[in-house]
Amino acid sequence: MGDMANSSIEFHPKPQQQREAPHAGGFGCTLAELRSLMELRGAEALQKVQEAYGDVSGLCRRLKTSPTEGLADNATDLEKRRQIYGQNFIPPKQPKTFLQLVWEALQDVTLIILEVAAIVSLGLSFYAPPGEESEECGNVSAGTEGEGEAEAGWIEGAAILLSVICVVLVTAFNDWSKEKQFRGLQSRIEQEQKFTVIRNGQLLQVPVAALVVGDIAQVKYGDLLPADGVLIQGNDLKIDESSLTGESDHVRKSADKDPMLLSGTHVMEGSGRMVVTAVGVNSQTGIIFTLLGAGGEEEEKKDKKAKKQDGAVAMEMQPLKSAEGGEMEEREKKKANVPKKEKSVLQGKLTKLAVQIGKAGLVMSAITVIILVLYFVIETFVVDGRVWLAECTPVYVQYFVKFFIIGVTVLVVAVPEGLPLAVTISLAYSVKKMMRDNNLVRHLDACETMGNATAICSDKTGTLTTNRMTVVQSYLGDTHYKEIPAPSALTPKILDLLVHAISINSAYTTKILPPEKEGALPRQVGNKTECALLGFILDLKRDFQPVREQIPEDKLYKVYTFNSVRKSMSTVIRMPEGGFRLFSKGASEILLKKCTNILNSNGELRNFRPRDRDDMVKKIIEPMACDGLRTICIAYRDFSATQEPDWENENEVVGDLTCIAVVGIEDPVRPEVPEAIRKCQRAGITVRMVTGDNINTARAIAAKCGIIQPGEDFLCLEGKEFNRRIRNEKGEIEQERLDKVWPKLRVLARSSPTDKHTLVKGIIDSTTGEQRQVVAVTGDGTNDGPALKKADVGFAMGIAGTDVAKEASDIILTDDNFTSIVKAVMWGRNVYDSISKFLQFQLTVNVVAVIVAFTGACITQDSPLKAVQMLWVNLIMDTFASLALATEPPTESLLLRKPYGRDKPLISRTMMKNILGHAVYQLTIIFTLLFVGELFFNIDSGRNAPLHSPPSEHYTIIFNTFVMMQLFNEINARKIHGERNVFHGIFGNPIFCTIVLGTFAIQIVIVQFGGKPFSCSPLSTEQWLWCLFVGVGELVWGQVIATIPTSQLKCLKEAGHGPGKDEMTDEELAEGEEEIDHAERELRRGQILWFRGLNRIQTQMEVVSTFKRSGSFQGAVRRRSSVLSQLHDVTNLSTPTHVILSAANPTSAAGNPSGESIP
Repeated sequence: MGDMANSSIEFHPKPQQQREAPHAGGFGCTLAELRSLMELRGAEALQKVQEAYGDVSGLCRRLKTSPTEGLADNATDLEKRRQIYGQNFIPPKQPKTFLQLVWEALQDVTLIILEVAAIVSLGLSFYAPPGEESEECGNVSAGTEGEGEAEAGWIEGAAILLSVICVVLVTAFNDWSKEKQFRGLQSRIEQEQKFTVIRNGQLLQVPVAALVVGDIAQVKYGDLLPADGVLIQGNDLKIDESSLTGESDHVRKSADKDPMLLSGTHVMEGSGRMVVTAVGVNSQTGIIFTLLGAGGEEEEKKDKKAKKQDGAVAMEMQPLKSAEGGEMEEREKKKANVPKKEKSVLQGKLTKLAVQIGKAGLVMSAITVIILVLYFVIETFVVDGRVWLAECTPVYVQYFVKFFIIGVTVLVVAVPEGLPLAVTISLAYSVKKMMRDNNLVRHLDACETMGNATAICSDKTGTLTTNRMTVVQSYLGDTHYKEIPAPSALTPKILDLLVHAISINSAYTTKILPPEKEGALPRQVGNKTECALLGFILDLKRDFQPVREQIPEDKLYKVYTFNSVRKSMSTVIRMPEGGFRLFSKGASEILLKKCTNILNSNGELRNFRPRDRDDMVKKIIEPMACDGLRTICIAYRDFSATQEPDWENENEVVGDLTCIAVVGIEDPVRPEVPEAIRKCQRAGITVRMVTGDNINTARAIAAKCGIIQPGEDFLCLEGKEFNRRIRNEKGEIEQERLDKVWPKLRVLARSSPTDKHTLVKGIIDSTTGEQRQVVAVTGDGTNDGPALKKADVGFAMGIAGTDVAKEASDIILTDDNFTSIVKAVMWGRNVYDSISKFLQFQLTVNVVAVIVAFTGACITQDSPLKAVQMLWVNLIMDTFASLALATEPPTESLLLRKPYGRDKPLISRTMMKNILGHAVYQLTIIFTLLFVGELFFNIDSGRNAPLHSPPSEHYTIIFNTFVMMQLFNEINARKIHGERNVFHGIFGNPIFCTIVLGTFAIQIVIVQFGGKPFSCSPLSTEQWLWCLFVGVGELVWGQVIATIPTSQLKCLKEAGHGPGKDEMTDEELAEGEEEIDHAERELRRGQILWFRGLNRIQTQMEVVSTFKRSGSFQGAVRRRSSVLSQLHDVTNLSTPTHVILSAANPTSAAGNPSGESIP
């Protein structure tokens, strides 16, 4: 053994060697020894344990721990263990510093253009041209800056730089706070994760980070193992090690065959106890993390959002692909390397819209510059007939730079750089607030996807019901008791058997503890169904603890633990007088089929024939189920000492049973659920219940919740029937068959986890509706993992959920309550609406500012709004407005409309009407002011102002009016569905009020005291009142626009659709694959729809031309099927348009001899 340990130490860096040597005395194993032990598997590992320690209890002695009592809970000992063997924590990667975030924000293209323009402008303002106004250069310089402006020339450049800095800091700060929030969330998830250990003979729940080497940990179904260990005792333990090995088959673990349990693996069945041998960076997961330098996949984690980064958790380890997860993880991995974060549907639409607007802005600004330059050149050199002189060059250059700056200003105003900001603010704000509504969001975009949800597949137990189970009816000794029977009414033999059957044949971790405070209900710990049965024993005035003490867990001979296939649990014990007794409990209709006897009222056996069983189902089980009770059968079987069966042959062993009792367990519906489900239905979301319960129970509960209403056309199916309907003769699932079932399906009972996954996948892949369904799923069990991953949004239960389920989910419901899902829908829709409000406001300003700058420049050679003023307007409408409009709190009215669906454009017709309507009002006012304003106010005209003129009142009034109109239009923008009352709920949003009033105050300061830098001159009270009056006119005009029915305006186009189906380039496709597979799925769908349309047209054309030729119809049909087969070959082409050619040509040649073109 010695040299084995030494050889393994050689692998470690030298300092570690010196550090470990002295400690070997404290405990009987060094860190390196344990590390090398954990690298072995199976028989090899067993042999090593036997050679080195004798057996597992020998290992426990070396680690100074007791296999039954655990560690003494004393702080110094635990601390010492942490010193020697490390703590169960993997240090996270350093977050990005604020400066790094600033640097990232500076990479924005628009900002770079601005910075260049600003620097050019600054440079030129300090450069005085030598050819100061020589006559030859003509009077051109009269148009350029006057003296005052020349002094203040640098201000423009400086102001541009300043506003760039503002934007960058705001963006960086946002990212930084998001990162901070995210880390807070992570540490919260970490603290929430607890694990059961035995210390001082007591079962304790300790945070995962507090586990130490030598702890005795209880492992059970659904756990994610937080550390490496060696199994001491196990019952039917099966582990999914795919996250480490990539093998998808479950590995059976037992103390005598393969006792090695590894961190980051999932317990899929059974239970047991292990001694912890490696934690934190020394565990198998930790070693892999260290190899990765906790680097690449840490990024990954940010991307996959709040994956827990405790030693407890191996993320689905990237480099070690699991068999099924391979492709998905490849994609995840690529995503980690692409600097873009995961793009949600909304971000996809926004990016596309921003690009479109940017392009339009670029075109406008280019045209502006070209017109200005041409105008200048023609006027100077053609009309005045001047010659270009060398000494005049600098003067002319200054002109061109001025034009360039005007052009850039137009561009700056046109590009909505506030869009990404608005999304970030809105999402971050929502996530923070959703925490209060018991939604712990792990993936940011899940929040917004939830707003589009069209279907929710919910579990019953714990989500729709309170998950506090109690036995309310029972059938014992030939009698059906409607309430708990008096113990005296039962034969002692039956009572005794019942107490033993329940106490022994349930997880020993399940128990009922006294209430925490006076008058409260007793605390149920562990599996709730088992708690109900243990509670039944207590109601019969007996106790389960003495029975368990008499037969401790390690004395159990064999345990068949509950899993979703068996739907039952059985335990075998050795009887004192020889022989064995098997206790079994499970779903009544499954277990009663295996019963051949039943106990009568005297506790004697009598025959139980199939006829009796049908009788019992009709008279006892169905009435219980119709009351919404879950029926559990409890049975036993004796084996004599002589005939020990083959315990591996489970069907043989669990058969020929004797029924002791059937109990009805009630799990009351949560009082707030029916209302929540009504809200969902009103909001256009279909709620389906997927449960393992029997169909009558499920139907009764669904009716109580309001999932099914009398008189509606709906389906309630059992798993078997569901599978029969959706599979063809070969047993394969067919989408067409599924499409016939799911639209009406409301309850799926007795369903297996695969059924749940099939249903979710079927609804998502379905193409029957006009839009793809967006499905949310709730799950708590380990077996729900696949369905949670497949769904668009997976909700895991925070209280009852297993670690595996939480790992696969997007949102964790911290109170396990269905109403929280409704809140999530509300927040999701609110995010969408906030973005739309912001867009409606932003685009109005954009349209107006661009047109004003453009026409102003072309007509008066100078933009009425100066560059600095434009930047201020830009700041109001981008940064401030995104803050104001993106933080509107959600209202119940959001739940009164149908979901938007994935393909709905961001800018609806109504919004387009508002944008254009308000733009018309603002442009009319501004142009009126520009061309006849001086007459109206009786002031000097600002147009073509002479040299050295200070900022004119005329242009100041234009600037001020423009800003006032924006401010009032911001109030209009709060409503996007054409509502009349724009002030509704305005005081519920303090941020909005603060920003509007703040902007107003700053505007007063700028106008009255801004002077040269802002090109403003102070205004009189009367002029101010006129500006305000015109601003308030916006609100009145808003009402006028609201009166025009949108339906009349057919000419309005919508904008901001999702990425189009026929305009994706190859690169975008490649990128898109990493970004979202929805996009890919959508595209596929797009192609298939293209084909369908195409095929229909082709078939029609063929039919027509075939009849013309009155040739055989067969040929046409055969050709059509060949086109269909081509469909499979082309689905991976980048655009459907290529396909049309390849698919249409043969047909037009063959089926269309006359050569007319196919529409």
